[in-house]
Amino acid sequence: MINILGKNNSLLNHYIKEVRDVNVQKDSLRFRRNMERMGEIFAYEISKVLDYEQVETTTPLGVANCYALKHQPVIATILRAGLPLHQGILNYYDNAQNAFISAYRKHHKNGKFTIQVEYASCPPLDDKILILSDPMLATGSSMVLTFKELLEKGKPKHTHIVSVLASAEGVDYVKKNILTKNYTLWLGVVDDELTAKAYIVPGLGDAGDLAFGSK
Repeated sequence: MINILGKNNSLLNHYIKEVRDVNVQKDSLRFRRNMERMGEIFAYEISKVLDYEQVETTTPLGVANCYALKHQPVIATILRAGLPLHQGILNYYDNAQNAFISAYRKHHKNGKFTIQVEYASCPPLDDKILILSDPMLATGSSMVLTFKELLEKGKPKHTHIVSVLASAEGVDYVKKNILTKNYTLWLGVVDDELTAKAYIVPGLGDAGDLAFGSK
């Protein structure tokens, strides 16, 4: 299942506009905060499809029947660009466990690159809900390799993959290479073009550099 939130009117579209804007991008704090806000929006939308249980809650005047999240998810992201988006999701799941993966593009002399995964810190994932986020889904290679790396920690009950901005090619790659039906793609917007150097057009540039400074 693919949910493209930008197809509907909401503040998400306003924040996407700001993170794309070359003038607004000059303010790293604002860029990080907008990514965090969008993480919160994605977290809320995902919360609508999670499982809840009825619990009795004592109030100053009696007992109320309420509903609480049955299980906290595991929230994962790809370092370093994913950190602000990850924080936004974590803001809505107070007691979630967290996973962090170090993945990067290793460029070669022929102009091509491969994705290298060097580090993964993750709790056991068997039968848990996994929310895996990365602000950009360009070729889709990083997301697929990261997901395969996380599967070494167990088989999630369901995985929610979150990206603010994706390419159509990246979406197709994920659909073809994540070999499970137990996942949902949550996207802000999908751009049609991906350059020969694997940059999304019009895209927004390098999310990691915009959030934390150039490498």
